[in-house]
Amino acid sequence: MYDMGAIPKTGTISPEQKDSQEKNLFQKIWSWEIGVIPLPLYTVLAVIIILAAYYNELPANMLGGFAIIMILGVFLGDIGQRIPILKDIGGPAILSLFVPSFLVFYNVLNSTSLDAVTNLMKTSNFLYFYIACLVVGSILGMNRIVLIQGFIRMFVPLVAGTIAAVAAGILVGFIFGYSAYDSFFFVVVPIIAGGIGEGILPLSIAYSQILGSSADVFVSQLVPAAIIGNVFAIICAALMKKLGDKRPDLNGNGRLVKSKKANEIFNQKEAEAKIDFKLMGAGVLLACTFFIFGGLLEKFIFIPGAILMIISAAAVKYANILPKKMEEGAYQLYKFISSSFTWPLMVGLGILFIPLDDVASVISIPFVIICISVVIAMIGSGYFVGKLMNMYPVESAIVTCCHSGLGGTGDVAILSASGRMGLMPFAQISTRLGGAGTVICATVLLRFFTS
Repeated sequence: MYDMGAIPKTGTISPEQKDSQEKNLFQKIWSWEIGVIPLPLYTVLAVIIILAAYYNELPANMLGGFAIIMILGVFLGDIGQRIPILKDIGGPAILSLFVPSFLVFYNVLNSTSLDAVTNLMKTSNFLYFYIACLVVGSILGMNRIVLIQGFIRMFVPLVAGTIAAVAAGILVGFIFGYSAYDSFFFVVVPIIAGGIGEGILPLSIAYSQILGSSADVFVSQLVPAAIIGNVFAIICAALMKKLGDKRPDLNGNGRLVKSKKANEIFNQKEAEAKIDFKLMGAGVLLACTFFIFGGLLEKFIFIPGAILMIISAAAVKYANILPKKMEEGAYQLYKFISSSFTWPLMVGLGILFIPLDDVASVISIPFVIICISVVIAMIGSGYFVGKLMNMYPVESAIVTCCHSGLGGTGDVAILSASGRMGLMPFAQISTRLGGAGTVICATVLLRFFTS
């Protein structure tokens, strides 16, 4: 007979087993991450920042601004990559731009938080620093042949996309009862004008001078189309990324032009340069200097400074003037900035530059459909014209699509959603040059039609 006392009691756990389970649970929780930050640590950091903001102790400077955009950007970027379906249509970019805008709209963020972000994004102009680092770093890190081939070829899809966008917007507007005048000047033009600062604001001033109303009135009329267009541009760019993943023959993995020589260069496996923080510091100086040089030249030749920054960086790269280690430093800076600050930057842009009240005041189904048609025409023409021009259709479509985004803001969102941050120089050309051309043409045409 068996000794019943020898049978262990069901469900009993020894102290050693209990300690082991608790330890395993703690390790499991610690392994959960928000971005690259362990969840418990992220929670502590978030609580500290929230409490400081609540008690108005958040510094109203870059420190406070970075704290707000980083804690939100890390979270929203991570969540956007996890949500099914949304992650396939640019979820991180969409959430990082629009959730903060909702927080502002519903007064969740107090004045202390807004002041800190304003000082970072507007007073210190973090967006321009970000773009300068990306443009200069990506250009100097790019092969000279690949760079020049891309610049030469991209203008044809850009012009074709602009014409297609105008035609599609006016045609779809006709279908929904919009006049060609309203469709062109108040829907199409704001979408392709190059953003709010470089496009909408100059347009609103020009419109006010010609039509006689206040510039503020026109800003509220023009901004919604630009924002809605940017949302669908992000979605379309993310879908192009999915297409490129499924169809490798259409995907250049960041290359614009199909060429045997460029492919050979691209496929060469170069040894990754060791990260040198001193060289990254030199990269910061290079990025700032190229940006300043572009602004200086603008005073004399009246071309937008951002364009001149790109041209001067490309010229220096082509002439092979800089030491190789300087180029590596700028390129390493580009990789650091793009991988660490993209989602936080968009949080800052969403807080300050995405006014939901303006969008809500004019939004309607026909209005949205016209905006969608403009973006689809832009990206579709970029795809097919790029294919005819012996370019990779996915990359050509994405670069052309940047013309329908919110300037530098849109470029960051579109390229991040498509995983093509290395195309920033081409995107900036598309946005800045295309936007400047749109503003000039729209102003001339409006004066002509109202004279």
